[in-house]
Amino acid sequence: MKKLTCIICPKGCEILVETSLKKDEYEIKGNQCPRGFEYALSEMTSPKRSITSTVKTVYKEVPRLPVRTDKDIDLRDVFLVMRELNKIEVSHPMHSGEVVAYNILGTGANIIITSDMYELLEG
Repeated sequence: MKKLTCIICPKGCEILVETSLKKDEYEIKGNQCPRGFEYALSEMTSPKRSITSTVKTVYKEVPRLPVRTDKDIDLRDVFLVMRELNKIEVSHPMHSGEVVAYNILGTGANIIITSDMYELLEG
C-alpha cells in the first residue's frame, strides 16, 4: 500500500493506493474528487513534475535568470533536464514568457523565462 498526498487542489487529500496482483490494477481510496483519483493513478503509472530553476546569463547585474517548464515532464527526466539547464547561458535580454530552450531533451516541454530581464537590468 502506498500513501500519497494529493497536490492538485488545496484540500491535500490523503490517498491510499493498493496494487493488486494483476499488473496495472490499483484500488484508490481517500480522494475527495475525481482529480485526486487521476493524480494517484498518474503517480503510480507515469509520474510527472514541472521544473522551476534558473539559467546563467552573461550579465553581472543578473547572473541567474528564473525559468520553468511550460508543461510537466516525466519524473525520470527531471535530473537530465536540470543537467541541461546548467549548460544554458542567456546572452541577450529576454522578456518573461520567452522560450530559452524548445522541446528540451525531446520531452515536449519548453523552458520559459519567468522574470522580465529588461526590468531586472534596469532596476
